[in-house]
Amino acid sequence: MDEQPVETTLYSLDDSLPTAAPERRSGERHLSLLRVGSITVAGRRELCLVRNVSAGGMLIRAYCAIAPGTPLTIELKQGEPIDGSARWVRDELVGVIFDAPIDVVALLATSDDGPRPRMPRIEVACSAWVRVDGLVHCARVSNISQGGLKLACPTDLPVDADVVVSIDGLDPSPGHIRWGAGGEYGITFNRVLPLALLVTWLQERREQYRAAG
Repeated sequence: MDEQPVETTLYSLDDSLPTAAPERRSGERHLSLLRVGSITVAGRRELCLVRNVSAGGMLIRAYCAIAPGTPLTIELKQGEPIDGSARWVRDELVGVIFDAPIDVVALLATSDDGPRPRMPRIEVACSAWVRVDGLVHCARVSNISQGGLKLACPTDLPVDADVVVSIDGLDPSPGHIRWGAGGEYGITFNRVLPLALLVTWLQERREQYRAAG
């Protein structure tokens, strides 16, 4: 039985505002596991679905009318409101810019007192080396989670193959190529990455972004 594609909230360490909705391949039906947030607009508290989050803003699907320029407050973690405003509106999608950049890594890292669900996908841009059938291929990672990653490779990789993925700062991770399309591939790790390890690696990536900027 074919697996149903899953649409989940995408996170980024970049300071820029997400500007577009996630692309979907034609004809695909997606199972939506988007994060639910709450927004306060003109004193009203409403729910929304969070598609993309970056340090500088977010892309949401709103269930109430919001005009461009409208100030609002969004709550992604309980008791921690974030102030911002609607930069643009397109149908039910709203691009929100934050009044001040947020710490995306802190947003993702749960406290020791509560449950520790698996981390969602995090948008990154880094090199990776994929070893398959004794050959090593250079690739570019576009997002990563505790359970796997998405990457682009100029060389065709065999779907359903067992691989080992190496990324600077992380131990080599054995995995399996689950899907491939247009030079992009989804790889599932054989073992879930420890949350603390991935958070530390993301913090190091964030510092590299800031130093480069």
